[in-house]
Amino acid sequence: MIWTKPWTFAEGFLIGGGLIIAGLMLELSVGPVVWDTFAWPVNAIVLAVFQLLIVAMYLMRRMVFAFRFVGTFHAAIPALAYALVLTVIMGLTRQTVNGQWLNNMLTFWPFVLIYVYMAVILGLVILRQIRTAFVKRSSINGQRPTGQWSVILHLGLFIAMTTATLGNADVQRLKMIVAKGEPEWRALDQQGVVKELPLAIELKQFIMEQYDDGSPKRFASEIQILTQSGKNVHTTVDVNKPAEVDGWKIYQYGYDTQMGAMSTTSILELVSDPWLPAVYVGIYLMIFGAVVMFVLGGRRKRA
Repeated sequence: MIWTKPWTFAEGFLIGGGLIIAGLMLELSVGPVVWDTFAWPVNAIVLAVFQLLIVAMYLMRRMVFAFRFVGTFHAAIPALAYALVLTVIMGLTRQTVNGQWLNNMLTFWPFVLIYVYMAVILGLVILRQIRTAFVKRSSINGQRPTGQWSVILHLGLFIAMTTATLGNADVQRLKMIVAKGEPEWRALDQQGVVKELPLAIELKQFIMEQYDDGSPKRFASEIQILTQSGKNVHTTVDVNKPAEVDGWKIYQYGYDTQMGAMSTTSILELVSDPWLPAVYVGIYLMIFGAVVMFVLGGRRKRA
């Protein structure tokens, strides 16, 4: 019978389905998730509170059965199934910044709630693994079990998931039109709002290489970058080879197509993602944990 202890996959799928329904109700009542409201320092506060809530759930797991259940595979597998389905839908539908519902899954409440639920499950699993790895030692030579190294992999996944999601509010993608010989420090965001930047860029020379038929083979910009921190950088940016200065990546985006190779203006894309180093830390921990588990697992088998 459903909701009779111990809970199984049935309850796990019902909880996930309940989150989907709750998400749809939120979507209809308040609209999509507005990530801009989580810009710094709100996102840092939310992350700290979220972590404290997970710790509180873990400490109260013996008193609240639901908290204990959330940290089990009976909850994790249904949550992963829901996340997989939503992710596949995301891949099959066109995603746009101003899209609604399935066309902007990153702001779609059911998608967000399922991934928050997965992060809670992952956090509880990590705390359980830490307790097992560092408190309960294996009875064999007092060593930690090989499988407990998976905590590093799971911790990396948790860091990457949470920082990439909450840090999205601080990501800036701007377009800047620079003219030859004229320093520019203003750019447009995705809504067309003018932003003043802590750096100025001057186009020194537009570069275009063409095929025999006259179509562009490569286009790039030789630019000079001046920053408020006193840096003076002379470099060349290509479409897929950006320059990096003070946390900004500067890409070649476009040019005056009517002028072609004689263009005296260039369109640059400037991207700032201050949370990206934290995401990389999570990815590196995942790789490190996977490698350690593979190496130690292989040694145990040979022994």
